[in-house]
Formats: sequence, structure tokens, C-alpha cells
Amino acid sequence: MGRKKTPGLIKREGIWHIDKRIGGRRICKSTGTAEQEEAELFLARQIDETRQAQVYGVRPARPFELAAAKFVQENQHKRTIRNDIAQLKRLMPWIGSIPLNRIHIGTLQLWIEHRRKEGVAPGTINHGLKVIRRILNLAQSEWLDENGLTWLAAAPKIKLLPDNNKRQPYPLDWGEQKKLFSALPAHLAEMALFAVNTGCRDAEICNLRWNWEVKVPTLNTFVFIVPGMFVKNGDERLVVLNDIAKSVVTTCRGNHPTHVFAYKGKPVTRMLNSSWCRVRQNLGMKQVRVHDLKHTFGRRLRAAGVSFEDRQDLLGHRSGRMTTHYSAAELSQLIEAANSVCDRSGNKPELVVLRRLSVS
Repeated sequence: MGRKKTPGLIKREGIWHIDKRIGGRRICKSTGTAEQEEAELFLARQIDETRQAQVYGVRPARPFELAAAKFVQENQHKRTIRNDIAQLKRLMPWIGSIPLNRIHIGTLQLWIEHRRKEGVAPGTINHGLKVIRRILNLAQSEWLDENGLTWLAAAPKIKLLPDNNKRQPYPLDWGEQKKLFSALPAHLAEMALFAVNTGCRDAEICNLRWNWEVKVPTLNTFVFIVPGMFVKNGDERLVVLNDIAKSVVTTCRGNHPTHVFAYKGKPVTRMLNSSWCRVRQNLGMKQVRVHDLKHTFGRRLRAAGVSFEDRQDLLGHRSGRMTTHYSAAELSQLIEAANSVCDRSGNKPELVVLRRLSVS
């Protein structure tokens, strides 16, 4: 004669499932086992955890991997979710099975040391630490269980590693700009020239499309509005063009049906490619990154006396203003500010590049 089945357990397709009212609410879940004894222990633990939570406020021991799965599921809209997932995959073998309330900077040391031995930069390790910290903070402040308790009573302090290798911005002077741009292949030179006159990021420039162009008849000009999905902060970005940036765009018209910047009939996917690296290596300018073109634009705006608010708008920084909706007067002011960074030295390196582009 077989063992008497414990009330609340039902066997379906060879696996025991819980279907029972515990603490005033119905629990329906799989025990994950075909063995009755294991299923009964699972049910007993479930009853005890519910009682501990309802009577004494004791939270069940949830493993980090469960919290990580919840984080990923809730943040599919996050622009960096793929990077976050990659970090979590590397973390799982080290802390995936550890309960949330036992995770702190001490339990992360083995993982940190492992990543250091792999030669990973402190900034990359800090990315992983930031994801952990975010998950723990959500578990403490926002995630509530069926008993009205947060997943974690208190989140530990996760201190980031010192990053002394973090590279500082390197704005170009006019001589360096002429030297670099004159040595770049024509398609990269025009993209770099556009970047240093608009403050756009690499991704914004590579993805820049003709259907994002917006005519401004009252000012006899045009602007671009970049959709939020292509902007780092997720907001739509207004790209104001000074005279040089407009000349670059005019040079590019007709080269590609959809994208402003193309090479050999195809959109350019990134500016920091082998050609860029080879040129800066040959010129002894290894410290110059594509992003430094944005810093150069910002530095020149500041030197020209452009206000902080206008610099924010021209650089696409997030602010409390609707930066894609301006009156003609406001837009005219921004165009004037953007034109203030055009070279006034008489060397006109940007025009030298444009002349070269026109005959290349």
C-alpha cells in the first residue's frame, strides 16, 4: 500500500505540485520533484516560510539569481540591458546561489579578484558592481512579496573600485584638429568635422538619417531631430547646425538614400575603426578619442561665452527644457552660438578639409 498523500499536493505529469491555502492565500506552484517525500519537505518549508513572514516578518532566503531574473524582466526597455545581462552572466557562477541578505562587498571579493586577474579594467568591474548595487537597492525599496515585505530588509553598501586609469577628456586645439582631419580618410574627416561642430556622439552621427531632417523656412536652414533610441540619455535630441556642419551635410547629399554618412554605398557603423586608430597612431595622437570631438565642441562653446543653458541644448544634455521645440528666435540664438565655434584664426582648417572632400 502506497504512502498517504499529504493534503495540498497534486501530481501532474509525474511532478508534484502545491495547491493549498497557506496563511489565508492560495499557493499554486511546482515542487520540481517527482519524489513524494521531497515534495512534502518542499511544502513544509513553504508553510514555514509563509508563517515566519506573516507572524514574525521574516523574509524567505531568495537567491541572487532570482532577483537578477526579475531585474532583467522588468528592465527590457533599458538601453544598456544587454550589457547588464552580460555582466550578470559572468556573476552567476560566483554569487547566483547566494541569498540576497548575504551579499555584500566581502562576498564579491573572489569575483573581483578573478576579474582583475583576467586583466579587466576597474571601470568594467565597476559596471558589474553597479548592476549588483541596483538590484539590491530595488530589492530593499521597491520589490514587495505576497506578504507585503520587501525582498531585502536593508541593502549593503557596495563601494566601487578606484579607477585611476579613467581617461580624461582631451579637447583638440585648432592645430591638432587640422593635423588629424587632414590625415583621416575623406568619409571619416567629414564625420569628424560634423562632430566637432555639433557635439554629436559617434552613434548619433553614424545613424544620422535624412528623414530626421527638419526644414526651418523662417531661418532658411534645417536641423536634425535624433530619436531617443539613438541618444545616450534616451531623449530626442535637436541637432543645431552651424555653417560648417551645414556645409558637411550639403557635401553628403545624394551619397546614400537613407543615411547622411556613408562609405562605398553603405552606412558607416562606427567612427572609431581601424582607419581612425591607424591615423592617430601615425600622428602620435593616441590619446585622441572620437568622443573628444564632443568635448572639443563643448570647450569651444564655453570659451566663446555661450551660456550654460545653451551649451546644454547644443550638446544634447538632459535638462528641464523641451529641447526639440523652439521658437524661431530661440533657434536663431542657438545657431548663432553654434557658429561662435567656427575657426576665426584665418587658417580655416575646416574649409581645407571640405575642399579636399569635394574633389575626393
